[in-house]
Formats: sequence, C-alpha cells, structure tokens
Amino acid sequence: MIDYLIPWIAPAAAAVIVILIIACGYVKAPPDQAYIISGLKKESKVLIGRAGIRIPFLERMDKLYLGQMTVDIKTEQSVPTNDFINVNVDAVAKVRISLSSEGIKLASKNFLNKQPADITRDLQDSLQGNMREIIGTLSLKEINTDRDSFSDQVMSKASKDMDKLGIEILSCNIQNVTDENGLIKDLGADNTSKIKKDAAIAKAQADRDIAIAQAEADKASNDARVLAQTEIAQKNNELAIRKAELQKESDTKKAEADAAYEIQRQEQEKTIQTATVNAQIAKAEREAELRKQEVAIQQQALEAEINKKADADRYAVEQKAAAELAKRQREAEARKYEMEMEAEALKAQAEKEAEALKAKAEASRYAAEQEAAGVRARSEAEAAGIQAKGTAEAATIQAKLLAEAEGMEKKAEAYAKYNNAAVIEMMVNIMPQMAAEIAKPLSAIDKVNIYGGGEGAGGVSQVSGSGATVMQQVFDTMSEATGVDFREILKAQTFDAKVTRNINVTGIERKGQDVTGEDGV
Repeated sequence: MIDYLIPWIAPAAAAVIVILIIACGYVKAPPDQAYIISGLKKESKVLIGRAGIRIPFLERMDKLYLGQMTVDIKTEQSVPTNDFINVNVDAVAKVRISLSSEGIKLASKNFLNKQPADITRDLQDSLQGNMREIIGTLSLKEINTDRDSFSDQVMSKASKDMDKLGIEILSCNIQNVTDENGLIKDLGADNTSKIKKDAAIAKAQADRDIAIAQAEADKASNDARVLAQTEIAQKNNELAIRKAELQKESDTKKAEADAAYEIQRQEQEKTIQTATVNAQIAKAEREAELRKQEVAIQQQALEAEINKKADADRYAVEQKAAAELAKRQREAEARKYEMEMEAEALKAQAEKEAEALKAKAEASRYAAEQEAAGVRARSEAEAAGIQAKGTAEAATIQAKLLAEAEGMEKKAEAYAKYNNAAVIEMMVNIMPQMAAEIAKPLSAIDKVNIYGGGEGAGGVSQVSGSGATVMQQVFDTMSEATGVDFREILKAQTFDAKVTRNINVTGIERKGQDVTGEDGV
C-alpha cells in the first residue's frame, strides 16, 4: 500500500506548494495605485486596478501612488520681472504620475514607494524654478493683467522637466502677486485715475449727447404736441357738431317715443284697470261662493258630527244592553239548568232512598219471618206474639217509607213549580242593576244639544224616558229569545192576578202593544 502511494507523494507536494505560492502571492491593486512586480522577468509587471500573482522569494512588489497631488508653488524670495520690479508670486499646481507605460517607468525610478507628500515636496523645487524663469520674462503689468497666459507659460516651461520625471501637470493657477514697494497698488491707483478720467470724460460726453438728444426730442415732442392738439381741437369741434346733430335727432326720436309711450301706457293702464275690476269682481264672486261652500261644509260637518256622536252613543247603549241581556240570559239559563239538575238529583236520591228503605223493610220482614220460623217450635204463643210484633213493625216501617216517598214527590213537584218564582226573583233582583247599567251612558254625557223639539217631538222627555224604553226593549228581547213572557209572569204575582185569577202564566200572545221607542241624543 505504501509502495502504491509513493509515486503520488511528489505530485501532491508540488500541487500543495503551488497552491501555497498562489495563495501567498495573490495581490490586487486599487485604481489609484500601481503595483510593480519585478524579479524574474526583464520587464516589470504593472498592475493597476486588477489582480495578479507574485511568486514569493523570487519576485518583489513595489507601490506607486497614481492619484492627484497638489503642489504649493511660492517664491520664497522676491523675483525681478522683465521691468526690474521685485515681485512675490503664490501659485498652486495639480499634478499626477502619467499613466503611460513610459511615464510609469520614469516615475517608478524616482517616486517608488513614496507617499504623496514626499512626491509633492520633491516636485516643489523644480516647479518654483520654472515659475521664476517665467516671471523674469514678463512685465509686472503682464503678470497682473494676463494671469491665464502667465499660468500657461509656467505649465509649458515646467512640463518639459516634469516629463522627464514621469509627472503630468493638470493645472496651474496663480493665487496672488505682490511687490515689495507697493508698485502694484500705485499702478492700480494710476489706472484708477485714468479710469475715473476716462469715465468722467465719457460721462460728460454722454451728458452732452443726452442734452442734445433731449432738446431735439423736446422740440420734436413740442411740434408733435402742437400738431396733435390742433388736430384734437379740430376733431373736438367736429365731434361737438356731430353730437349736437345726434342730440337733436335723439331728442326728436325721444319726444316721439315718449308720446307713443304715454299713449301706450294710458291704453295699458286702461286695460289693466278693466282687468283689475273684472278680477276683483270675479274674486268677490269666488269668495262669496267659497264662503257659501264653507258654511255648507261646516253645517254638514256639524250635522255629521252630531249624527255620528248620537249614532255612536245609541249604538254603544244598544250594544251594552244587548251584551248585558245576553249575559243575564246565559246566567238565567245556567241557574235554570242548575235548578233542574238539582231537582232531578233530589228526585233520584229520593227514589234511591225509597228503594233502599223498601229493601231494608223486606230484609227485616224476611229476617223476622225466618226468626219466627226458627222459634215456632218452642212456642206457638210466643211465635204468634212475635209475628204480631213483626207485622206491626213492618207496617210502621212501610208507612214511614211511604210517607218519605210522598214527601220526596212533593219536594220534586215544589222544585218543578219553583221555576216561575225563581225567574221572578232573579228578574226583581237584576232590575236595579239593569237600570243602573242602562243609565251609565247617559251619566257619561258631558253636554247634550237637542235639535228640534215641540209637542210630541221628543226633546228632554225623550232623553229622560230612554232608560225605561231600553229596559222595556230588553224584556221584549229576553221574551223573544227564551219563549217566556216575563210580563205575564210578573202580572201573575200581582194582587189583581191573585184575586181575579184570569192570567195565563204559560204564555199569552200580546196584541196591539208596541213599546219600541226611538231615542236621540
């Protein structure tokens, strides 16, 4: 097994070494820096914003800053200009390392692994020297008045030296220019005086031109105003004449229109007055007719209300009386039924008692006969005595039973005859209550209006007699419903009926009697 793995150990070790070399030598350069890998090859490998492999122990990696750098360029000592004036200049330059392969190669020889501050410090001397050379070729006025040209010349002069170092100048700006003797200020004052002089002359010339132009304008304006006023006066005159003509025509038309309007107005007023009178007449007629109709309606409403109330009251009284009558009829029938049932029950009870007594008598007689037969052997005399005694007792018991039976029959007959008396008693008992119930609707009436009235026409007497009339109608209704003539029953109990005894209690047909009446409230 070991012999089998020996051939694979060397390749595996080599693969592991390669992987470790790759892992340790993997580098990735940012966009603002250049990674320069050198060692194995004659030409160095440059990585900018990309990744690469560096073989450990055989290759090395150096860094070069590629970002923008600011170089402050100042003349530490006064520099004479072309017109021999000592000046001090302060400028700022923006530089960076050139991204071309030649620029990176030159910069890597001068600024490899340096910080941006170190690079700007190395470039500062060279740029200051170039700016001094350019200042010596220019006058003070050119430096102050044309700073763009000055900065361009500095960039052009310095670019030659910077190219040798692999540096690219992006911009150069002149910040400040001063001199030791204040000549720039005097030059400014002189320029200020000249500017003021030129401005004053220009202003005077402008004022003159303005005055001339104003005068010419005033003259032209005056001429135009006079001409315009003349034309306006002419136009106003023509306008006044035309207005007068138009006013005359207008007055004429207006007078004619006023006359026609007045005539028309009078005719319209006449028509309106006529229509108004007709309308008032028609309105008066309609109002009279309306009042007439209102009176008729009120009268009909009053009559309807009175009749309605009277009908309602009469109907209420009739309904209440009918209900009370029906109630009394049902109560009378119930009492009558109860009495008949009670009479039948008493009669049945009496019959049962009579039968029981008869059975008892027979039993006693049978017992006596048996007892007499039992003791007949002992003594005929005693038997005869006992027989006589039993016969007497049996006769007594029989007589008693017969008397009781006759009493029960009399009682049943009395109950049967008690029907009319019970009816009379009930009628007498309920008559006050019936009168009170019939009078209740009359007591509830607050106000009574009686229309009509004369001799024999009703009126107050009709109202006061309505109670008796209603009671009479109630008795008639009960007689027709039950078939019992309650009047004849009551008459049968009077003194005349008992004396003359000419009253048929079983029912007599009444002829020629009309007790119905009509009540009105």
